[in-house]
Amino acid sequence: MSRLRISFTHRPAQWLGALAKTLGVLGALIALTLNPCLLAQNYPNKPIKVVIPFAAGSATDQIGRAFAAKMSEELEQALVVENKVGVNGMIGADFVAKAPADGYTLLFGTNSTNAALKSLMKKLPYDQDTAFAPVAFMGSVPLIVAVNNEVSAKTLKDLVNMAKQKPGMVTFASASTSQLVSTAMLAGMAGMDLNHIPYKSGPNAMTDLIGGQVMMFTADFAVMLPQVKAGKIRGLAVTSTQRSKAIPELPTVNEALGLKGYELIAYFASFAPAGTPKDIILKLNKASNNAAASKDILDRFVDLGFEADPSTPDALAQRSKLETAKWAKAIHEAKIEAQ
Repeated sequence: MSRLRISFTHRPAQWLGALAKTLGVLGALIALTLNPCLLAQNYPNKPIKVVIPFAAGSATDQIGRAFAAKMSEELEQALVVENKVGVNGMIGADFVAKAPADGYTLLFGTNSTNAALKSLMKKLPYDQDTAFAPVAFMGSVPLIVAVNNEVSAKTLKDLVNMAKQKPGMVTFASASTSQLVSTAMLAGMAGMDLNHIPYKSGPNAMTDLIGGQVMMFTADFAVMLPQVKAGKIRGLAVTSTQRSKAIPELPTVNEALGLKGYELIAYFASFAPAGTPKDIILKLNKASNNAAASKDILDRFVDLGFEADPSTPDALAQRSKLETAKWAKAIHEAKIEAQ
């Protein structure tokens, strides 16, 4: 009968000591994994990946990179930006939704990715309502409602009256979901019947607005503000609930028409995968809020109409719920079919 012989290269006492040390390290790692407080105390101890779901050079990319650089100073770790583009931001959002919930993968998204997508897509590869842990609201950018200079309406109220007197006569351009939905929401709340002219790009729509081929266009400050200030088109209102510091002479839509509740803005916010420990979320929230309050970021993006609004993760969660409902209603009323 054969016998199994076990030989030790070290003395038993040494071997047992090494085993105990190894088990101790494993135990510490397990405790660290199971105890969110211990994990948060050591966070962050490596670079953090920031996913931006839109193209390099976009407003989301510019603002996101500025926030990442500022947050890295406080967190003392690099925030490495990676653009994952496609399907109205869904590709990047999906990547973060399925990442480990350890605070080392973040989504710098918008109300497009975290509010509108649910209504724009027939099916998402994740549950938009439960896949993310809200981290911090970064800020917002309103749109400008403008008309061709030859349009007789000098105010938004004049334009509404014109549209009501001659239903379908007032034409409007759009080249994106936000441009279409913002005008459709305005038309619905003001009782206007408008004629929609779709465009493939914002610059093409702007060219035709200036040339008079279309009467009305609503778009972001990057597209609108230079042309309004140059006098090439007439700005009538901004789509936020507060006047913009970049062009304070323009009233809000609510002010111009005596409405309550009209608002359609592009906003920027950070999200982590659901299940990320609360203490980590709070560390990230603090770093983001401090970045939002920094003078260099505010000064850098003032011409985009960027307005910072530091807040809590709970406030962002509530905002996301309200925006999701608002976009669902607006998209339905604009008769935009889900893809």
